[in-house]
Amino acid sequence: MAANTITKVPRRILGTLLSSLSGGVVPRTGAPYIAIGRTDEITALTAALDRVSDGEGTTKFIIGRYGSGKSFLIQLSRGYALDRGFVTADCDLSPERKLAGSGMYGLATYRELMKNIACKSSPDGGALPVIIEKWFTSIGSSLMEEGYERDSESYFSAFGSTIMKKLRELESDVGGFDFATVLKTYFDAWKDNDDVLRSACVKWLRGEYNNRTEARSALGIRSISIINDDNWYDFLKLFTAFSRLVGYSGLCVFIDECVNLFKIPNRVSRENNYEKILSMFNDTMQGRAPGLMIVFGGTPQFLEDTRRGLYSYEALRSRLADCRFGNGELRSLMQPVLRLKRLSDSELLALVIRLTHLHGEYHGWDVRITDEEMRDFLASSLKREGADSMITPREIIRDYVTLLDLLYTNPDKTYGDIAGSIERSTAPVSETSEVPGEDTADSENQTDKKTVSLDDIIF
Repeated sequence: MAANTITKVPRRILGTLLSSLSGGVVPRTGAPYIAIGRTDEITALTAALDRVSDGEGTTKFIIGRYGSGKSFLIQLSRGYALDRGFVTADCDLSPERKLAGSGMYGLATYRELMKNIACKSSPDGGALPVIIEKWFTSIGSSLMEEGYERDSESYFSAFGSTIMKKLRELESDVGGFDFATVLKTYFDAWKDNDDVLRSACVKWLRGEYNNRTEARSALGIRSISIINDDNWYDFLKLFTAFSRLVGYSGLCVFIDECVNLFKIPNRVSRENNYEKILSMFNDTMQGRAPGLMIVFGGTPQFLEDTRRGLYSYEALRSRLADCRFGNGELRSLMQPVLRLKRLSDSELLALVIRLTHLHGEYHGWDVRITDEEMRDFLASSLKREGADSMITPREIIRDYVTLLDLLYTNPDKTYGDIAGSIERSTAPVSETSEVPGEDTADSENQTDKKTVSLDDIIF
């Protein structure tokens, strides 16, 4: 099965990868090692990254059923963004994290995004201090090249002047003066090795102060505002501008599980959240947020439902609805909405083969499953009632990794022993059964069955 064509995966990443997949969870690291299919979508997203690095802004919506690969594609795109020199921030929406609303729901989303700030040298999050001090290191190196003696009085004087000069570019934006003041305070703390004050500055940038009195006391700044539900998006745009000032390509924000906005029962609250999405969309698409890319992940219901989805908000529906050309047969990946189709049978087989090699590599065993048995596993999965349109990569991956685990832990059993004892079930009928009256049909997820052939697989 041409094992030598597969790149060896670091054991730490491989263990986390297999553990996530067996639990039906999208891995935060290691996604490229199981990337099968989605070539068109990846090409569209990377092309958007290139445009954003040139100073544009953009918003994308990745739409697909539960388990179809939305979150996986988001994590894959996050890796591509880091490789291209972007700063990234990602979060999942939930009943406690929204884009707007009283009760600090929007601020909770901002805090989660800032907690997950990542860059290439710190890909797992928590990179805010790393980004700031990278900037300081760059300025210090430039001053030393100009002839300043490190740690001299003139060196620090020139250092502070350089910082303030660069930060003036941010002061014209909403919240820019406070943002620049806190960064200047961070420099003073960094210069004096004051870890307490430095932590207080990071806490302010993350939006973790609940009132202005608390912030003023911690920072020692008499007049300072705080990041709150009303202005958090303005500070996200400021951080985008700061990232570009430091030398990064821009900021990529990934917001997944947007179906939680669709589930908001109160119409006014739901529309306030959609109004925030509209504001983000307009800013990025009209050039008012250079270097900012926002990617939303959601289900077809979140987008298309005319009562509770984005289509219920006319300003968004008119921007995101499919145009009348193509008659549904042609896809334009240049549009804001990327709809995920079901992977082809050959792509699913390639995924099964890849998982077999990775499982054998991690556990150090010769996997006791043949090519024909892999085909049989896939064929049996696709023969389930409703599988043609409803089966998802998540279900196939979870079932197959569990099968490999059983073979590994039961050396006396064969594939036939285990697979033969499995009762054939039907594919799930609805992805949002808790919301009555929804149409679960999704023609975008339907593809004609293709002949499965190992000769079609390209690693």
